[in-house]
Amino acid sequence: MDDNQFLETWDVHNRINLYLLDAVPPSALGSLSASKGRTVGEQFAHIHNVRLMWLKSAAPDLLDGLAKIEKERAADHKLLRRSLVSSGTAIKALLDHAAIQGGKVKGFKPHVFAFQGYLISHESHHRGQIVLSLKQAGNVPDKKVLYGIWEWGVR
Repeated sequence: MDDNQFLETWDVHNRINLYLLDAVPPSALGSLSASKGRTVGEQFAHIHNVRLMWLKSAAPDLLDGLAKIEKERAADHKLLRRSLVSSGTAIKALLDHAAIQGGKVKGFKPHVFAFQGYLISHESHHRGQIVLSLKQAGNVPDKKVLYGIWEWGVR
């Protein structure tokens, strides 16, 4: 197994999150799905905040400079982007460290590969909710973006 491929998988996934965020106009961050729940901005903030929760548990030393995004700040496009970049970098460091140190992530079973799969699955679920919220609120993303989130070979 190539450790570079493992970490690059995380990088691609994080770039897809940013690609979707970049396609959302700041005015659409308040979009809600028909079933209510979190706004689009709050979904992105939630992704970041869950990353921080794992970092706090598994590698608190990687939290330096990172802060939770409160609900009231979830419509700040620049804050969301900056935070997702920073927490994405910190999670990559956690993945790298765990892979080097025997494959364990503190507080997670079974191993670092499953942990990466868990994070990607969780965040992808929220990407789907984001797209649904945008569509239902009348802020349908461009087809290029809707297809682009699946173009892992070019992201």
